[in-house]
Parts: sequence; C-alpha cells; structure tokens
Amino acid sequence: MGIQFYDLSHPWGQGQPCWPYFEDVKIERLHGMAKTGGVLTQKITTVMHSGTHIDAPAHVVPGAPFMDEVPLPYFFGTGVVLDIPKKKWEMITAEDLENATPKIREGDIVIINTGWHKYYGDNQIYYGHAPGFGKEAGEWFVKKKVKMVGNDTQALDHPLATAIGPHGPGKPHGLLPNICEEYKAETGRDVIEDFPDWEPCHNAILSAGICGFENVGGDIDKVTGKRVTFAAFPWRWKKGDGCIVRLVAMVDPSGDYRIETGNDKT
Repeated sequence: MGIQFYDLSHPWGQGQPCWPYFEDVKIERLHGMAKTGGVLTQKITTVMHSGTHIDAPAHVVPGAPFMDEVPLPYFFGTGVVLDIPKKKWEMITAEDLENATPKIREGDIVIINTGWHKYYGDNQIYYGHAPGFGKEAGEWFVKKKVKMVGNDTQALDHPLATAIGPHGPGKPHGLLPNICEEYKAETGRDVIEDFPDWEPCHNAILSAGICGFENVGGDIDKVTGKRVTFAAFPWRWKKGDGCIVRLVAMVDPSGDYRIETGNDKT
C-alpha cells in the first residue's frame, strides 16, 4: 500500500497502569494449551477507561450520545500531532493551541504531545503531576469545531481538576491527598482555588459532541509536528461510556494510495 502506520497506543495487558480508584485489570485463561491440547481462550475483566481509550459524550454529559451512537466518520480523518511540551502541573492554553504548527483546521482530529507519555506507568508522577487541558482549551476546541481531541496524559483535564483533586468522588481531600498537599506546599494555595471546576475540558468538548482520547503514547514522537490520517474505532457497545482503542496515525509519502470507490467495475 505504501502507507506508513504509527501505533499511538500504549501496550495493554496484565499489570496495566490504572487510574487511582480503578480495580486492576484481570486476565484469566479459561482454556490453556497444556490443559486442552490446542486451544487458548482468555477472559478479561476491565473498565473501558483503561490504557489508551476514548471517552464518549455520555461519560460526563447526561443525555449525550453513548459510544455506539457516535457516527463512524468521527473515528477516522485527517488531523495533527502537535508538540506542546509541558512541565509539572502546567496548563495547555488556548494560546498554545493557536500558535502550534501545523495549524489546527476545522474538522481536524487533534493530538497533543506534552512529553508526559514518557512517564506512563503505575506511579504518581504520571497521574498526579501531569499537565493538562482546562476550560479555556476545551472552549477553544469547541469554537474551532475540531472532530476529536487527544492528549498523552492521564485525562483530558488537568489532574487537579479531576477526582485526583477535591472534586466529585475525590471530595473532600482528593483521591491523592498527598498530591493536593504537595500543591499547596509549592504554591501556597489550595487546589480548589486554582481548579474550582470539575473536569471543565471534559464538559466543554463532550457537550459539543467532541470525543476525547486519553493516555496517548506509543510512536507519538515519530509523527509529532506532522499532519496525518487517524483511525481508532471503538466497539459497537450499546450504551458504552468509553472504549479501549488502538489509535493509529497513517502517512502516505507517495500520495498514491486511494480508498476504493465502491464501483463494482474492474
């Protein structure tokens, strides 16, 4: 085909890094080669917000589309992988997005490389110290009318605007109270002063029908700064709030490959 494929998903399996209040992924062999003499069958127990995954609008917005109700064209299309490096607890701003290259176009799938995918693992650096989007960035994406948004961090929102901070299931002290205490020790301010809203980016983009990828990684550095074609199809899961996906970026250097026309003539 002449197409170059780049896997932007983290490996997934036993010992999978999990969000602080999720149970471990469980993988059991129902049939094993030694026992059955030629059949391997495995059973998986997991939340769908595990590893590289996509959030459906219904994940946080009552009455919004579930995973099976999002139109298929949303999971395929052109877009950009942007280099926006960020340090501990920094915000990805509307100015960052406006000034990034290649320029974001209406209808794009937009993936942000902050450099934080390098910390992906079962550790509080990745889950508690990450940078992230906020309300400003979420509203910018909506105004720009992008198709999808993704980030190489633990969530679409800054960690201190999630339940890791004193929000939702994290009230009143946060799922990681030591992270909240560390923030106050370093800044002199309570988390709730600087992050008063719970998941404002989630709410902004998902309310507008823009789904979001979280925990992007894999070969992301190889396509950063490029305009590519993306594909990442979730399961056709009725009433699904999200889904593990294999996010793939594709580049056709020759420009020769074309999708078939559907014409039955040879």
